[in-house]
Formats: sequence, structure tokens, C-alpha cells
Amino acid sequence: MIRGIITDIDGVIVGEKIGFNSPFPHPDVIESIKNIHDAGTPVTLCTGKPHYAVGKIITNCGLNNPHVTDGGAIIIDPITHTIIRQHAIDPTLVTELLKTFLDASMYVEVYTPDRYIIQKSQIRDNLTPVHAHVLQTNPTIVDDLIAEAAMHTVIKIMPVATDETDKQRLFTLFEPFADRAVMSMGLHPIANPHQFGLITAPGVSKRQSAIDATQSLGIPLSDYLGIGDSTSDWSFMELCGYAATLGNGSEELKKLIVSQKSERGFVTDRSVDENGFLPILDYFDLK
Repeated sequence: MIRGIITDIDGVIVGEKIGFNSPFPHPDVIESIKNIHDAGTPVTLCTGKPHYAVGKIITNCGLNNPHVTDGGAIIIDPITHTIIRQHAIDPTLVTELLKTFLDASMYVEVYTPDRYIIQKSQIRDNLTPVHAHVLQTNPTIVDDLIAEAAMHTVIKIMPVATDETDKQRLFTLFEPFADRAVMSMGLHPIANPHQFGLITAPGVSKRQSAIDATQSLGIPLSDYLGIGDSTSDWSFMELCGYAATLGNGSEELKKLIVSQKSERGFVTDRSVDENGFLPILDYFDLK
């Protein structure tokens, strides 16, 4: 029996049709999530975005329970303004990472618990305003990113590759730090072809934070439905008793759901831009 839902946001409930399901989910999706939560089934958002970028979704749905944000660096209930867990990157490592990316002319953003910061010299017309739309927050712009970061608690660093090919350069730049931090990759439909790196402290992940967030509610993950659209989401979805993805989900993720979840898994043909989240709720009799 499903007693809780844990879901990614981008590519699942937020798509690329501005005004339809971007930057916020379609009203039908919002209403369904709210009804599920109000009926006693908690819905936990699990995202690489900061909490202030998804606060309106959480508020509109009335989701007064823990949520995983910043790729697992923060577990928070924004409605009650309660930070349940927070993981900071070592300040010395922050300086080293930023110097590496800036020297390589790779666009990079620094995230604190309440803002994100970029260097003025790095502003790009084809990226900076696009990402501000995705996050629904404008960055703090500074002259010296390294000096500014040294004055804050940094929970996440986000270098951005220009495309799939440039992503390999990002991996090469990060490789010397792989034993002192973790990096995952993500994308957003309206920001294509950019590839977003997500660097956090060692041991930080959506997987571990999903465990911590759901444990705080007293519901085992075996009673959760996990929903995502990429193989990186499988890190928490595989722990759930039930799993689902949409038509735009990666082929590898679809195969994992079919092969490992059997009748407790579901893949809909409808994409996020067709409100594919809703047939998932129908299939599991949650609406």
C-alpha cells in the first residue's frame, strides 16, 4: 500500500511549456498533489533546486513536511521554516573548486542556504536569465566570487557545461576533487543544451537525504512511490516499494522500473508537457 510519494520536480511536474507547466506545475497537477496530501499521504519533493526555487510549489500544495533540496544538501520544511539537516562544503575546498572553474572559464554558481551567487564577468545572456527563470530567483552578482564565497556557508557549487561535449571537460576539471566532494549531473528542458553539475559535500545525495526525510515521517520507503525522469533519480527510486516515470523519462530508467519493480512499477506514455504525472496517480489509484 502506498503511504507516501517522493518525486523529482523538473521533467516530472515542471516542464518546458512556459505558462503551462513552467516555471510552476500545471494547476491540475497542483490540485492533485494538494488533494493527495490533504487526504493524509505526504508528498516529498526531491530536487537539485534550492528550497527558495520550489517554495511556491510547496506552499500552493500545502506540503508541510520535509523536502530534499539542493541535491540532498538541505532537508527542509519551508512552510514551518525548519531546516532538518544541512551539509556544508569545506571552505578550503570551495576556494580550490572555484579557482579551477574560473581559471577554465567555466560558468559557475555558488549556493548558500538562502541565495545563489555568480561573478559579474561570467554573466551570459543565453544562460543567466534562463536559469533565473528556472529558479524563480535572481542571482546575487559580485565582482569576486571566490572572495564572496569565503564569507558564506556554501552548500552547493554548480558549474555549467555548454553542452554534452563540454560535460567531459567538466568531469576532467572535477576529477582531482572526487575524493573530497561528490558531483552529479542534471539538466532542465528550457536550458538545453546546457549541462548542470551539482557539487556537494562528501556523502550528500538525493538517496541518503530521501532516507532521512522519510524516516522523519515514520513511513518506510517500502511504502513510498518514487517518481523521476532520469537515472540519477533511480538512486532514491530503487529504495521505494513503487516506482514510475513519464514518457520523457530516460530509456535506461524505464528499463530499470520494468525489470526491477514489475507490477509495482509504471511507465506512462504521456510526457511532462502532457501532464504525465496524472496518469501515474490514476494507475496507483491515488487521485
